[in-house]
Amino acid sequence: MDWAGFDAWLTSSTLAVIACALVALVLAAFGVGRGLRAVFKPIEKKDDDNSFLISSVLGLLALMLSFTFALATDRFEARRLLVQEEANAIGTMYLRAQLLDEPHRSRISRVLASYADNRVALALAPQGRTGPLLETNDRLLAEFWSASAAAFPSIRGIDFSSTFYDSVNRVIDLDATRKSARLARVPSEVFALLFVYVAASAAVLGFTAIDRRAVSFTGLFLALLLLFLLVIIDIDRPTLGGIRESQGPMERLLISLQRIATEQAHTAP
Repeated sequence: MDWAGFDAWLTSSTLAVIACALVALVLAAFGVGRGLRAVFKPIEKKDDDNSFLISSVLGLLALMLSFTFALATDRFEARRLLVQEEANAIGTMYLRAQLLDEPHRSRISRVLASYADNRVALALAPQGRTGPLLETNDRLLAEFWSASAAAFPSIRGIDFSSTFYDSVNRVIDLDATRKSARLARVPSEVFALLFVYVAASAAVLGFTAIDRRAVSFTGLFLALLLLFLLVIIDIDRPTLGGIRESQGPMERLLISLQRIATEQAHTAP
């Protein structure tokens, strides 16, 4: 199977497209199950014996869903913690930059404020619109390093230089870490297997549903199952839908940086 193609489709498609594909898959599988029931016409008494089969199928499906959900939420939590970590690193870097002489203080402060603002925009950007923001991110990071390197001769002979450049390296390292975290996803093979197993479960449920009431309850169950699966996919893909790590720490940092810049402007001679 072309896993790369499936992963590309899962990554590039919107949540609505994935939802439509899953609904079509489940309806087709359920229809196949109902068709097989009509062909084989199982004896109603034997339908009671199918409860063990249904329990086994749904039990394994629940295990697979819980496993995938745990993987997705672990990655989500890692991304969320990195937002706070990066906000702390940028805030510390900004404060240490205030101890530099001009023009280094103003240049680094300006770049850091622009960089933090772009990081928030990048994290909240919809799918397919991150390209220009990534280019801006990398340009600002390069400018930040250039400004920091230009400031080095002015602090070379003091102990503060090592602390200052530890902060510089921390900001740059966290950029790479956050990029990697956004690409760390549940393997596409896991989702492909889930899709296949959901379809198989729908077929089994369609085959064992005795009457219209059973069909109705089965349809409700499958709808809830698909909603849960879509939530897992949404959590796992940070640019896919509406479930994203909060940018609150970075947004509060921007407010703090703006306040510091305003106070400095008022106290400047």
